Amino acid sequence: MNTKHQHPHPATGDTTSPGPAWHGLSADNAIRMQVSDARAGLSAAEATARLQKVGPNTLTAREGRTWWAAFGSQFAAVLVWLLIVAAGVSAVLGEWVDAGAIAAIIVINAVIGASQEHSAERSIAALRGMTAPKARVVRGGVVTVLPAAVIVPGDVLVLEAGDLVAADARLIESASLAAIEKSLTGESEPAEKDAGAVAPPLPVDTPLAERSCMVYAGTAIATGTARAIVVATGMRTEVGRIATLIAAAATDGPTPLQARLARVGRLLVVAALVIVAGLFGLGLMRGEPLLSLFMTAVSMAVAAVPEGLPAIVTVALALGVRRMARRRALIRHLPAVETLGATSVICTDKTGTLTVGQMTARALVVPVCEGDVVLTTLDVSGEGYAPEGSVTVAGSELSAGVQAAAMRLARNLAGVNNATVMEDKGRWEASGDPTEAAMLIAAAKVGLTRETLDEGSPRLAEAPFDSDRKRAAVVRKADAGADVLVNGSPESVLALCTHLAEADGSRCMTDADRTAIDAANADLASKGLRVLACAARSLPQSEVAATVADPSPASLERDLTFVGLVGLLDPPRAEAREAVAKCKAAGIRVVMITGDQTKTALAIARDLGIASESDAALSGAELAAIDDAALPGRVARTAVYARVTAADKLRIVRAWREQGAVVAMTGDGVNDAPALKGADVGIAMGASGTEVARQASDMVITDDNFASIVAAVEEGRGVYDNIKKSMQFLLGGNAAELLYMGAALVAELPTPLLPIQILWINLVTDGLPALFLAADPAPPGVMERSPRPRNAAFIDRAFVGTMILTAFLTAGVALGVYLYGLKYHDETSARTHAFAALVFAELLRSFGARSETVPIWRMGWRDNAMLLVVVAASFALQLWTHHNQTLSSLMKTSTMGWEECIPLMAVSCIPLAVLELVKVLRTTRKERG
Repeated sequence: MNTKHQHPHPATGDTTSPGPAWHGLSADNAIRMQVSDARAGLSAAEATARLQKVGPNTLTAREGRTWWAAFGSQFAAVLVWLLIVAAGVSAVLGEWVDAGAIAAIIVINAVIGASQEHSAERSIAALRGMTAPKARVVRGGVVTVLPAAVIVPGDVLVLEAGDLVAADARLIESASLAAIEKSLTGESEPAEKDAGAVAPPLPVDTPLAERSCMVYAGTAIATGTARAIVVATGMRTEVGRIATLIAAAATDGPTPLQARLARVGRLLVVAALVIVAGLFGLGLMRGEPLLSLFMTAVSMAVAAVPEGLPAIVTVALALGVRRMARRRALIRHLPAVETLGATSVICTDKTGTLTVGQMTARALVVPVCEGDVVLTTLDVSGEGYAPEGSVTVAGSELSAGVQAAAMRLARNLAGVNNATVMEDKGRWEASGDPTEAAMLIAAAKVGLTRETLDEGSPRLAEAPFDSDRKRAAVVRKADAGADVLVNGSPESVLALCTHLAEADGSRCMTDADRTAIDAANADLASKGLRVLACAARSLPQSEVAATVADPSPASLERDLTFVGLVGLLDPPRAEAREAVAKCKAAGIRVVMITGDQTKTALAIARDLGIASESDAALSGAELAAIDDAALPGRVARTAVYARVTAADKLRIVRAWREQGAVVAMTGDGVNDAPALKGADVGIAMGASGTEVARQASDMVITDDNFASIVAAVEEGRGVYDNIKKSMQFLLGGNAAELLYMGAALVAELPTPLLPIQILWINLVTDGLPALFLAADPAPPGVMERSPRPRNAAFIDRAFVGTMILTAFLTAGVALGVYLYGLKYHDETSARTHAFAALVFAELLRSFGARSETVPIWRMGWRDNAMLLVVVAASFALQLWTHHNQTLSSLMKTSTMGWEECIPLMAVSCIPLAVLELVKVLRTTRKERG
């Protein structure tokens, strides 16, 4: 579905009918359509009338839920209602300790869930902070400062460097204007602006990043001055449209973990109903009293509920949060921990995430003349603004002739430059233009620093860069006069070159020279590099004073000598390549979504292994031509998207989710926020990201590094494994209790377990080891298996098989001990012996529950030493209850001596031994084929 930009007509304030593509209109036509005047602007009366029609220039937010409403919504889960029923039944039965413990678990989990609401509203609040609080506007022919909220379509904005743009506006005049639009487009370099209309044929489809005659609300003016006529305000601006997308993008459905837990809850409800019905029917056939029968049946159903499960899930997620924080990933929403582990597609931004985020010179091309012109390409090593690196030719040191040519080029790189690079807390940072900073570092790697240049050849004058000329020129003192140094786009600089530099001066440039330079330029551009050309001209001493007094471009930029080309890009992070490979091994698809140019995006994607040489990128304009029905099929075949908008990113994420993928989306700008909100896991950049992106996210990466995202996915997979094995341990224990109690009841034996003993087993004996099973680190090889399908269940055939085997083994041991006790001892002693055997068997079984494949003698116990401590403490506590008269009375057991405890501990090893044997046999069979 294609969505055209909508603009209100100032006379009506209508936002429903499509308005004109302002970037495709001339300045005069834009003024005419807004019924305004370029010099006088609007009158105060007209502005007031328009404000009443279109409303204030502010971002509005929909009403969010209160905290108490969010708290109430936490009780919608099936498992929570099952626990509520269990607590109620326990209270009716007079088991107040049991009821209180379950109720506490329910309330704690509801508080945690309610505290994770409102992120969409916070995102829009952060967007409001981006808009300009005040703006300079022409009203009635006078420039006045007004609150941004009262700006209306038709107002004329007066802009200069440092201003925050108050509304979307069409430029009507500009001088050397550049705007920082990274938050909207994703591009880190300031965008050059001019008042000329974007050329046909399809101005409506021009990507936002290429609308050079427009400025947008929330962006900042980097350089220059301008006047612009406002064409959209408030929620009708680009940033307002993004606010609307954020509000609509929130994924209201459950996370994969929540969906799986809901299925477990439903299964437990069915199991409880089956137990109640079965035992009730059996009792009726025997003619037992109805009240006694009902209480017995409901007590067993309550015993089927794993009361500790919600707490264990919360603890597993919280421990995952701690481990992720150590790997530079901060989790904002707890369920995102496990969802990360299920991620099958990562949609990632390019700049600063896959790349260093700092422009870097990668290649220098210099003329080395030996007969026919020879252009030598020099390789520049190193990343970002760090001074470490070298300049070589095919890995070899430079010859004397090439070094001389490189030094001539370095004079331009450092000499036409206003950037500053400095080290801050171990990281090299730049102030000023990122491209100039990269050129400054490249010159230093050749062997020329600006400090050295300034000392021997100080700056005398300059003609600053402007978007019309696409060049900048600087005059620097030389031994015999001065040098004019010119840097700019290859097309603009080469058109002014008449000579070619050589070792002892220069010679006239031939057509063959131009062809060779054009070919070198095309070769660098094909590799995704941004190419700049450098040229120079010598001024005799007699012309220096006049030139410095009037350094006009016309007087400086003529009869130039070509000295070289420089190719720059934001290079891939060294660790990103390995991280992408790790994703492929894990079955995770990596997709690049960027606002950058198609060529640059493809070059980086191919370098990192995201795209192959045969893959093509899909542009925003091409994406807009694909309807929503066809898009899910297309996204599966596309690895790179370039020149895309905020709405495009959200469409891509939704298309992948329609395919059944679990999608993680990374981003740092305002334009990323809707997709961050619409993804299963939104990942914001902490170092370079906007507050809007962070508020819309589930996770924040503190170092803006793609490798940290992959590390978080690894931890997420480990969390899922921990939750699953804790659940299997709990349900296996509950099933054993039920089987044991059910068998005793069917055999018309005395009650085998009392309510206080069931509570002890469920919350202490089973609950504590299960909590520390959740503390295991991610196992080796976790990133070598495919992602789990979105609809994969916790309880599959293997899970049920292991649970049933565990139940029969543990219940068999307990029942055997119980029968033996009834034969040779009294009922209380028999129940005590069986209770102890059940507890010992469960505690020992927790050791084997750590892995489905690794036997206990091969496990690394240092990774989870606390499990050993907890099991040992639980053993000690259980033994104490049998040796202390007060605790025996509380637990309604008899005291036991060591001569009874030791045999019970020995027989309790049977379930663990059998399960470990089955584990070894299963693993051996799998390895053999």
